[in-house]
Amino acid sequence: MRYGMLRAGDRLPTAREVVAELAINPNTVLKAYRELEHEGFVNSRPGAGTFVATDAPPALERSVGGPLRRSVDRWVENAIAAGLDRDSVVALFTLALQAAFDKELADVRR
Repeated sequence: MRYGMLRAGDRLPTAREVVAELAINPNTVLKAYRELEHEGFVNSRPGAGTFVATDAPPALERSVGGPLRRSVDRWVENAIAAGLDRDSVVALFTLALQAAFDKELADVRR
């Protein structure tokens, strides 16, 4: 099972197909699908499957997403080189993310 870019209306593989292909925990796949639905990227239709939402948020432009991803990759590499383990990297990033969104929210309320 190999997929290219999915478009609005395309059916996602079933959780069972993803588990078989990637050998990951079924709960991980189900959680990811629930999160995608919660964020508005997909719609689940009982008995029919999970489909890319026709009104899904737009994909991040490659011109923006690529450089940002490389920047995040470098940041993670630096954090690991500094001796942080996975949980510490996640905690540090989560703190930074929360602080940024708290600041943004505070700015909006002013």
